[in-house]
Amino acid sequence: MAGVSLAEQTRAATAGVIGALRPVVAAPDAVLSQPGKAVDPASTEIVQLVADLLVTMRSSPGCVGLAAPQVGLGLRVFVVDVTGHPKAANCQGPFALCNAEVAAASRWRPGREGCMSVPELTGDVKRATRVTVTGQLPGTGEQVSVVSDAFEARALQHEIDHCNGLLFLDRVAGAHAVHPRKVYL
Repeated sequence: MAGVSLAEQTRAATAGVIGALRPVVAAPDAVLSQPGKAVDPASTEIVQLVADLLVTMRSSPGCVGLAAPQVGLGLRVFVVDVTGHPKAANCQGPFALCNAEVAAASRWRPGREGCMSVPELTGDVKRATRVTVTGQLPGTGEQVSVVSDAFEARALQHEIDHCNGLLFLDRVAGAHAVHPRKVYL
């Protein structure tokens, strides 16, 4: 669907599907360290999973992405939404990708990351600030290429890492780059 945004296509795929809140698993749960399996993005189960991931992501203030392994499923599906985040220079709204991979990456810079599956820690991770990601849209299975930068690019790489069995802790430069999470009341 040329000319239709990723967010609109994700919304169309999940129209009429009621998402459910799913429990988020925490490290060291084994599902977080295993590469996820490729999925059929057109299946009704995957469309339901996308709706559930969106609901679960939105239930946690500040959360900008959630991958299937984080809800205990070893599958290559994630959602991202950096809308309104103070670090987001650009955003495409809430969208989902299946079987996604980073096709190109450049302009590497360190940045602080946190994760719902590592609730007590944050870490400094060097990631590309400009990426091209390929993947499939839920519902249609259409192959898409997403060009993103800045904070959204970081979120995409973080979620693709989850689908590959990696946590941000696997990417930090060492123990000095891991920090206790600050809680703001």
